[in-house]
Amino acid sequence: MYGWIWRHLPGNVWVRALLSLLLVLLVVFLLFQYVFPWAEPLLPFNDVTVDEGRAGR
Repeated sequence: MYGWIWRHLPGNVWVRALLSLLLVLLVVFLLFQYVFPWAEPLLPFNDVTVDEGRAGR
């Protein structure tokens, strides 16, 4: 997959490297802005249960 993307980017090696960096930054931005906030309520990270049987001893 990465080879396919690299071959289809225009320019020489330096232009391709810059464009690939920009693509990575765009993907990270989209993940943090749209995907992670959408998926957060679906994930069980806030369902924490503490056993009170040993807490008072």
